[in-house]
Amino acid sequence: MLGVDATAEETAATRPGDALVRADVVMDRAFTVPGAPELVWPWLQQLGKRRAGWYLPRSVERFVPRGRRAARHLDDRWQHLVVGDVIPDYGGRDETFTVAVIESPHTLVYTSLRGHTHVSWSITLTATGPDTRVHLRLRLGPVKHRRLAETLGGLFDLLTIAGMAAGLRERLAE
Repeated sequence: MLGVDATAEETAATRPGDALVRADVVMDRAFTVPGAPELVWPWLQQLGKRRAGWYLPRSVERFVPRGRRAARHLDDRWQHLVVGDVIPDYGGRDETFTVAVIESPHTLVYTSLRGHTHVSWSITLTATGPDTRVHLRLRLGPVKHRRLAETLGGLFDLLTIAGMAAGLRERLAE
């Protein structure tokens, strides 16, 4: 669906950060982009609110105010993440992610606390010939309204990651 479905093998695999959250809900997404992990990594490392933004394709970004559009270039000031760095997130005015694991150019894991729910978000890059497979795993727990998180949260996650995948592919091709 929308080109971001993880394979059964990707979903079954243990990912970095899995042990950080005892999850009630797990969402796996994956997509392939052109280029080696070393070329893709800097784009993912600079994601975030008040950083490079959240990539969307031009066809969607034209509806976003210019000042809120994501960067279309790599910016050195966002290329130096370390464990413990706090990144603002779009989940709310004061929502953040904290870097929990970083192993360039293959693994980036964030954690967050949203109310009483612990969150981990793992991004894993794997070389697949000349391309890179990007796998994203979102883990949530405890979740009070599990069905709601799986359906509405899952739909939001799907659309967000599909937009990011399309926007990232565009930027890598420029």
